[in-house]
Amino acid sequence: MADEQNLDNQTPEGQEPAQATAAEDLAARVQSLEEQLAAAQDQSLRVAAELQNIRRRAEQDVEKAHKFALEKFAGDLLAVADSLERGLELSKPDDEAVKSVREGLELTLKLLLDTLARHQLTQIDPHGEPFNPEHHQAMAMEESTHAEPGSVLKVFQKGYLLNGRLLRPAMVVVSKAPADVPPSIDEKA
Repeated sequence: MADEQNLDNQTPEGQEPAQATAAEDLAARVQSLEEQLAAAQDQSLRVAAELQNIRRRAEQDVEKAHKFALEKFAGDLLAVADSLERGLELSKPDDEAVKSVREGLELTLKLLLDTLARHQLTQIDPHGEPFNPEHHQAMAMEESTHAEPGSVLKVFQKGYLLNGRLLRPAMVVVSKAPADVPPSIDEKA
């Protein structure tokens, strides 16, 4: 082992110590340049990845702008749909005096809802469904013996989704168990 160390410290035959030092300097310089090149390549890859992320975020922003550009306009149209529905609720289907007006209201409402649906605006009418706090706004609770507790009894105002995102929650009345009915085993736990 001592012989190996002596061999490492010796210069190759025919080489002068100055040439060995120059070769070592060149090797060190090559090593330094290789490290700089690796660092520059790494930085280049990071910049390329960041540019790709920026491009992807910009594309997503444009896609969202296209999807939800109608949000304010659609929100304003909901009052029209609500008014047409109220008119239908208040008119009697069997009254001959308002029959043609009622038919006109029905057709106008259908046309409006079809137009909204073509633009990915869908109506939420949760009557009889379980209460969903993500899509419904509970306005009141009423005791009910015929409906499952936690289900929607009445819908004051229908809700709407735009491209799957809540535009307006449905305003509802939620059922609860009557006070004189003892809670079930599940409710006690």
